[in-house]
Amino acid sequence: MTRELDLAEALHALQRGGVVAVPTDTVYGVAASIAHPQAVATLFSLKHRPSDVALPVLVDSPNQIEELGVTWTQPARRLSDAFWPGALTIVVAVPRELARLVGSVSSAGFRVPDDDVLRELIVGAGPLVVTSANEHGQSPCSNAEQVLEVFAGRAQLEGVLDGGERCGVVSTVVDLSGPTWFVVREGAIGIDALAAALN
Repeated sequence: MTRELDLAEALHALQRGGVVAVPTDTVYGVAASIAHPQAVATLFSLKHRPSDVALPVLVDSPNQIEELGVTWTQPARRLSDAFWPGALTIVVAVPRELARLVGSVSSAGFRVPDDDVLRELIVGAGPLVVTSANEHGQSPCSNAEQVLEVFAGRAQLEGVLDGGERCGVVSTVVDLSGPTWFVVREGAIGIDALAAALN
């Protein structure tokens, strides 16, 4: 049965390959450790999300990204230096196996969240694949009670870490994986601010 978890329980669940709902700096998300591919696959089935709609990866620093075998380019570093921690997801080219794991062909999106509790989980469990806590295509959950209601009776979700109300603006997603950069989704950070940091 899906239930509320404390921080230690949530961390332990992630470390052993479980799926947990967590508060982020924007909304609630469902999370799995990138070290457990089966748990990442569960995120897609839990949300009824198409397997080719890629999932983002939350990290504690660009060092964690490079430890995954990813080249953190100069443009990516300019943006991460300017806007992390914060609501900016940066998409870069990654090794094929990593791309496949998150539902992509050759790239993946990364973000350092501006939330101390979530980053404590990331330090303890390693990079987390996280997607908004909701049925695919529906509005994301903004509190733990909504998470428990949406995912009631689904054994794949071990529980939710209650972090109070979360209703931040969604992250901006910028793609740096090709020869020119472009914004996939505009959110908390505007295009002009991105252009200023890149130029």
